[in-house]
Amino acid sequence: MPEKAKTGFVPRPHEPPACPEGWVTGPPDFVGVGAQRCGTTWWYRQIVLHPGVTFEDGIHRKEVHCFDSLSGVDVLSPEHLELYARYFPRPPSGRIVGEWTPRYLLYPWVPKQLAQAAPRTRVLVLLRDPVDRYASGVRWQSRLLDGSPAAGELTMEKIVRQQRRRGFYAEQIERLLEAFPREQVLILQYERCRDRYEEELERTYEFLGLDSAFRPPPDNRPEPTAGSALPDAEGADLARRYAADVKRLIEIAPEIDASMWPSVRDLV
Repeated sequence: MPEKAKTGFVPRPHEPPACPEGWVTGPPDFVGVGAQRCGTTWWYRQIVLHPGVTFEDGIHRKEVHCFDSLSGVDVLSPEHLELYARYFPRPPSGRIVGEWTPRYLLYPWVPKQLAQAAPRTRVLVLLRDPVDRYASGVRWQSRLLDGSPAAGELTMEKIVRQQRRRGFYAEQIERLLEAFPREQVLILQYERCRDRYEEELERTYEFLGLDSAFRPPPDNRPEPTAGSALPDAEGADLARRYAADVKRLIEIAPEIDASMWPSVRDLV
């Protein structure tokens, strides 16, 4: 079954921007690939506020979605490669540029396609307690059911199925690491970025080759939540479903600290 039928609405990529005079285009220097409802918009903002990063309103976007509809394409054409590069105009000054599309981690075909389009890019992943992420995802996506034309054939049943799937991180990370060398991938945790902001910001800037001493304007970091707000039985059931996957994830990415994920920390 095509991925679109499995997951409902798939955003269409916007047209590439016009390249300002004197600027150049090329593959992105960094790409965030996931995960949805894990603080990616907040963390992307911390990146693009850095003076070593190019981001201009009206030219650059956080999410490009260039690969969303390319299921079944094993080898990208020269036209695909050229199209993707056009999304990233930058002045020829050495500043870096990139995007963060959370759906990229979910779709099995994207990592290998991204490795063709931007083989030297730095790849970022931001993960969150899987039960909290599920609850946030269901709340956010269910708003499409209130008459939005983007909803299409989306139903609550499809939302629940899709949001459960997004929280099984291990297989998604394995696919990513099959496509990119480990040193080109930075795996972050939402909770650690929130609670150890300075430390994780420095780690992110260093990974991207930026001056790690820079600090953005006072941040609006998310406040700790009281939990997923799911009924106890539903939350416990989801935690049991995710526990084995989190164990596997820790084997793949030992930097993940399961003690920061309350829903599963006693199960792994």
